[in-house]
Amino acid sequence: MKIRSFLSLVAVVATFSAANAQAPLKTGIWRGVTQTAAGVDIPFNFEVSNTGGKTQLAIMNGAERFKVTDIKYKGDSVFIHMPLFDSEFKLKQAESNLTGHWIKNTGTKLVAMNFTATANTSWRFKTVEKPAADITGRWSAPFVSDGKTDLTVGEFKQVGAKVTGTFLSTTGDYRYLEGVINGTDLYLSTFDGGHDYLFTAKVSGDKIIDGKFYAGLSSIDNWSAVKDANAKLPDAYSLTALKPGYKKLAFTFKDLNGKDVSLTDKRFQNKVVIVQILGSWCPNCMDETAYLVNFYKKFQPKGVEVVGLAYERTKDFANSQRTVKQLKSRFNIPYPLLITGYTPSAGDPAKSLPMMAKVVGFPTTIIIDKKGDVRKIHTGFSGPGTGEHYQEFINEFESLITQLSTEKG
Repeated sequence: MKIRSFLSLVAVVATFSAANAQAPLKTGIWRGVTQTAAGVDIPFNFEVSNTGGKTQLAIMNGAERFKVTDIKYKGDSVFIHMPLFDSEFKLKQAESNLTGHWIKNTGTKLVAMNFTATANTSWRFKTVEKPAADITGRWSAPFVSDGKTDLTVGEFKQVGAKVTGTFLSTTGDYRYLEGVINGTDLYLSTFDGGHDYLFTAKVSGDKIIDGKFYAGLSSIDNWSAVKDANAKLPDAYSLTALKPGYKKLAFTFKDLNGKDVSLTDKRFQNKVVIVQILGSWCPNCMDETAYLVNFYKKFQPKGVEVVGLAYERTKDFANSQRTVKQLKSRFNIPYPLLITGYTPSAGDPAKSLPMMAKVVGFPTTIIIDKKGDVRKIHTGFSGPGTGEHYQEFINEFESLITQLSTEKG
């Protein structure tokens, strides 16, 4: 082939490749929508930015900006891997739109939800009517599922039509919720790769009625609320304990390198030890982990240790290791994380820790004194989305740890 012909061919190929190369996602705020099996839309917003030639997302819920950096392009496809919770988006891009699926690994199966997104769209829910009420304040909010009622406490702040806030429950909060009141209609949603929630209801004076709570592909619960400034949950330290006759916790599990770790190891001796029962699939555990990382830096020099017991949704060590390593990398966790080999279903955490009366929810935090005795057990975690409750927990928790760290072993 002559050089001129060869160069012409190269130019044609280069022109074709450039024409078919994937354009990066448009920067700015997008509106994403997952769709339930019942055809209900669960919306959220995310902001696309370009840093050093690489696309980044920030998922927006209230005051939170949840960064996502693992974004790949192939042809007209976009693959977005969430940094936690073992979920991802597989999408097709066409100009200012994305279509495809959000796929979540539950441990036993992959659950896919239809997903669409539109660029340059900053609204989450449209408002065409003036809000008929202001729901700022605290609410007693029963949730009904399969005939069982769970009491939660709703806390909301409203500015104009915009509403932010959360629900607190005995096993943790519902993280950052954001939405609007359109006339008498209330809409709240959140998405973080683990939670995918929509709350709808009618507001009538000091009551919220006809509520529906949509979670993921198919879960639908009923809820309502009554304004109550004194609404509160049971003491989080009162919900579980050791079985009668037990004072100490004992276990041996493998760390991320496959090495056995026990509470009898030298690093834990004559130390105050915080045992964190968690799962990489658990959004409230994410919030607690973010707190404990900074807590550990502050208290480890004072003779305090932390160890995490990860209960994953698989009994396969390699798969559990993969998801827990993602958690460790995300938060740069300095304390050991152990793979328990048990799933969170059918009471398995209590089976692996037979001295526990029960494990009510994730996370559960066990506080051990220098003598190796369990002093307190805290169920759930009220994260930063709960505002003053988060600070109240920190003050109480750190005061207790300070007291224990000054005791003699």
